[in-house]
Amino acid sequence: MNSHFQNDCVEILKEREAKGQISRRQMLQGLGALMGTTAIGLGARGAQAAEGKLVFVNWGGDALDAMDEAFGQPFTAETGIKVLYDGSGPTEGAIIAQAKGGNPTWDLVDAEPFSAQALGRQGMIEPIDYAIVDPAKQREGFQWEYSSSCYFYSYVIAYDATQFDTPPTSLADFFDAEKFPGKRAMYKWGAGMWEAALLADGVAPEDLYPLDLDRAHKKIEGFKEHIGAFWGGGAESQSLLLNGDVSMALIWNTRASLLHKDTEGEITFTWDGGIIGPGGIAVVKGNPGGTEAAMRYIAATQEPERQVVLFQLLGNGPSNPAADALIPEEERKFNPMDPENLPKQTALDMDWYEKNYSAALDAYLQIISA
Repeated sequence: MNSHFQNDCVEILKEREAKGQISRRQMLQGLGALMGTTAIGLGARGAQAAEGKLVFVNWGGDALDAMDEAFGQPFTAETGIKVLYDGSGPTEGAIIAQAKGGNPTWDLVDAEPFSAQALGRQGMIEPIDYAIVDPAKQREGFQWEYSSSCYFYSYVIAYDATQFDTPPTSLADFFDAEKFPGKRAMYKWGAGMWEAALLADGVAPEDLYPLDLDRAHKKIEGFKEHIGAFWGGGAESQSLLLNGDVSMALIWNTRASLLHKDTEGEITFTWDGGIIGPGGIAVVKGNPGGTEAAMRYIAATQEPERQVVLFQLLGNGPSNPAADALIPEEERKFNPMDPENLPKQTALDMDWYEKNYSAALDAYLQIISA
């Protein structure tokens, strides 16, 4: 699910630097913040753990040296622990191979919270040590046994404000092509789209789970004639609106915020009906660098100042609620976790995704590709 979002965060940083919107130093800061929270954009080469070292595995990229400068070196200076970065991809299969092989070479992984929970129950992920990782620096309702909350993003309704006299204010509006004419775009990989369809169909947020997939798929299938595209990456979702291919889209808030800023509000978005997605960090069972060292690394990611850097460069919501107040007042409207924005949204249920995501995605892909 969010490996697509994570890779898109790196793309955004590179795009903003190429456009001159941020400096090279700021991009390195952003990459460092990502490294501190999600380990995105790392070098593709593998790394081997050893005493006094940690290996953090994520989804790859080309910013190994930048990550080391922006986050790894300061962490080493503080703790004496060297952090090595491996971008080979912590798929469930790879994590299982590490844990079951009896001699893991990985320490930390950028894994879905629901995936970490499932693997943890099978004895492949270490429980989070909340004596080291401070639960007071996490949001209520987003603390898991085998995964530490590290950032948030949302699926929001973005729309071309020049096309509508009255802006959409609900997911029901998104699915109402008569009142709000024009093509729509939805996410190719399902997450958040089931919730959106059910909320639009009249299901109350508190009654969403367990998701009624038959009802959600029926709603989406009946609306397919109005869907111009199912996007798979953030840049694609942004261009669909910029090029006028669609007038409304369910996209990540990071891209929606960029659209709002780049078009001076001609393309904008609403938090109403937003679907919140969490990201997490997990520790491989029996990791060679030691559980305590891995937990200290996770604890370092909780610093609110680093999370504010990530928000300012990308729009990711801080996992530490103390960071909210550090965000400049004029920028808080772009924070998905701000007290003004959070109550308008519904969070993905990691327990449901742990048990049902794979089968649900298979059914969803059949419907949208038919």
